[in-house]
Amino acid sequence: MDLSPFKQDIDELIDEFAQDELRTLADMKRVWLSRKFTYIYEASPSTNLSFFMQSLYAHTTRHMVSNDSLSRRLGGLYCLYCLYETQPFKPPFHIYISLGELKKLKELVVEAKNKDIRVVPALVKRMLEKKNFLFGFVDLNESSITETVNQLTGLQNARVQVAYEKLFASTRIEHFIHMDLGMEVDLNVLQKMSTEYAEAKKQAIQEASEVVDVQNVKHIVDDQELMGDVVEKITENWNVQRELFYQQTRMDQQPPAAEQRQLQVKDDEQGGDEEFGQELEQLLFQA
Repeated sequence: MDLSPFKQDIDELIDEFAQDELRTLADMKRVWLSRKFTYIYEASPSTNLSFFMQSLYAHTTRHMVSNDSLSRRLGGLYCLYCLYETQPFKPPFHIYISLGELKKLKELVVEAKNKDIRVVPALVKRMLEKKNFLFGFVDLNESSITETVNQLTGLQNARVQVAYEKLFASTRIEHFIHMDLGMEVDLNVLQKMSTEYAEAKKQAIQEASEVVDVQNVKHIVDDQELMGDVVEKITENWNVQRELFYQQTRMDQQPPAAEQRQLQVKDDEQGGDEEFGQELEQLLFQA
């Protein structure tokens, strides 16, 4: 996927903002509208939308955390905000930001405060309250965007979705009653990812609290149950229900050898097991 034209459009937008030494969000909105910049999404791809959006965000963030002029860094922040707010995707794609980039953002907020640009701390506070950001430890670069997007997508959607689909599927139930749900959703990996993300959020809120009021967003850290813990509870409940099902139906017992052979012949005649396995694998690893 060639994103060069999109990145060039972003560069030209921020160039115009910085060349005129503009500093407010209202200035960015005027430049944005004059360029009809929301049309950037008209050419968005039909697939790999996570990669597309995180690539735009990452490219814009580099302007925001650069060592260039204040106007250019502010242009990066305002462009990032506008990209998020004008995206046509529901639910919206959140902005991945590393703790290193967050520190740069904090420095930008402090500098803007000192220059009496009051919209900046208010804007960052709004973005935190609306949960626009996904916090992480690793800085994104061109080679790591795909890997990070895959991890975020997997963390937010794939594993929990697969767990629910398998728990409540109404077809081919015999394939699921012996299933180890913890193994199916890779519970250990999911718990590790969700714990790391929770720690990143905690550090991010602590960093942000030094420059903006975060009272309204502290609940993001304090009240939220880890996804890994949620899935672990689902897994435990699944195991309990499975054992109860075994007791009521005796389906945990192996049939006699003759019956096994009959079942095997019937399955061979019906076919479809291999195709079903392939469909299940595609569903499990779908991102």
